[in-house]
Amino acid sequence: MPELLSVRNLKIEATSYPPGEPPKTITIVEGVSFDLSKGQVLGLIGESGAGKSTIGLSAMAYGRGGVRITGGEVLLDGENILALGKSGIRKVRGARVCYVAQSAAAAFNPAHRLGDQVIEASLKHGLMSREEAKKRAVYLFGVLGLPDPEHFGDRYPHQVSGGQLQRAMTAMALCPNPELIVFDEPTTALDVTTQIDVLAAIKHAIEETDTAALYITHDLAVVAQISDDIMVLRHGKTVEYGTAQQIIEAPVEEYTRALVNVRQTGKEEAADQSNTLIKVEHVTAGYPNGFKVLHDVSLHLPKGQTLAIVGESGSGKSTLARVITGLLPPQEGTVSFEGQPLPKALKDRSRDDLRRIQLIYQMADTAMNPRQTVRDIIGRPLTFYYGLHGAAKTARVKELLEQIEMGSGFVDRYPAELSGGQKQRVAIARALAAKPEVLLCDEPTSALDPLVAEGILKLLMRLQAETQLSYVFITHDIAIVRAIADSVAVMHRGRLVRFGPKSKVLAPPFDDYTDLLLKSVPEMEIGWLEKALATRKMESAGN
Repeated sequence: MPELLSVRNLKIEATSYPPGEPPKTITIVEGVSFDLSKGQVLGLIGESGAGKSTIGLSAMAYGRGGVRITGGEVLLDGENILALGKSGIRKVRGARVCYVAQSAAAAFNPAHRLGDQVIEASLKHGLMSREEAKKRAVYLFGVLGLPDPEHFGDRYPHQVSGGQLQRAMTAMALCPNPELIVFDEPTTALDVTTQIDVLAAIKHAIEETDTAALYITHDLAVVAQISDDIMVLRHGKTVEYGTAQQIIEAPVEEYTRALVNVRQTGKEEAADQSNTLIKVEHVTAGYPNGFKVLHDVSLHLPKGQTLAIVGESGSGKSTLARVITGLLPPQEGTVSFEGQPLPKALKDRSRDDLRRIQLIYQMADTAMNPRQTVRDIIGRPLTFYYGLHGAAKTARVKELLEQIEMGSGFVDRYPAELSGGQKQRVAIARALAAKPEVLLCDEPTSALDPLVAEGILKLLMRLQAETQLSYVFITHDIAIVRAIADSVAVMHRGRLVRFGPKSKVLAPPFDDYTDLLLKSVPEMEIGWLEKALATRKMESAGN
């Protein structure tokens, strides 16, 4: 019996146009081969630029952004779909092979009801009548654990949560009853408590419908829960390919071992946490429309230490950071620095107040002007705070680049010429240029691959050891908390539910929310998802 999908010696290229130079051909994927049977899941894992999404889209005979499939075969039920004409490929896409994107919010039209969008491809391809499509959509809503399956499709995208929208997108892909689904990082943007539900729903739906799937991610712990086989990719080539159990438990290649072992060790928390630098007291904050986000929050950050603030999206983590920086004046309460209350609003703070607290954003891409060089980006705070210009400013920029382990050779590069990790290092250097005492780090590694993120965390810890910097580190990644934190604050729906030294916050007895949060973090273990769901079910039955 032939495999459902067989990829043979796949080669994918693109053309780059360097300024002032002739066009260059770049090989994105080279020599990749794999097989996938009906009802099986193959996980594609690797860092950004490894070719994961490009390979996944090749299963639909598609290359985005000028990408060209220049060699090899993509056999679907023994037929090379790369050799089909445009009309033949159109019959494959959205019917035999469907795609689930990372951001469901960007994939749905906000002006149309979810049900109409879920059944659209089935109707367009003439696969079933409207009534049949609606019936299948309701069935899939139930399989995916969505509330009130009979009427869920009547809602608009803005009327459901992020996790529900991601499951609705999975229903949209499953509705035409495809042979293959390409999942492109479908849980990366979700909180851990939501991610576990979506993973379970996807796995259950695949088993129920006997659909094959390519599951693309950079998170090995996630892919281990859903895949039968795993292919590890780097620079467009296969590093290692085997069963999920072999890859997780007995990796052969050094790069795979590094992925498996990432963030296995953690920092010992500081013994003395009494030297308070920043103190937040009874802060309540919200927005002009009257909606309150924070409710009576009190915590403190010791000097030279790291406070991790954890919680789901909407818990108030980033809002608290905005209050500390003065971007959002609190309605009640105070923020003090070394015992002195800070003015509530940014505009009322002195230049030295601004200098002492710097912010590192989650997305370095959107935090930098693409038309400015690294020299300009890092140099601006040097001019603003210290009046540096010319050679003196350039010399200091180069010192900062050495400090963040990049080197002076990057001084004249633009953001587009940097990798994701390099951009985040430049963002750190820009913050360090002010010689701050506190860095507010708002999920600075969540958009990075595990090994790149590990490098950023090690850099931050080294800088802290050398300069006694204090960090407020906002994250929903408990592994990061274990790795870098001295103290931890757990937030839920704008309230502080748990706060103290890491050793106490991450040790039982737990409140219900912290217990759920910790149990929802995927572990590098085959079968963890089933164990976690079984534990949750038993606890629910006990209550």
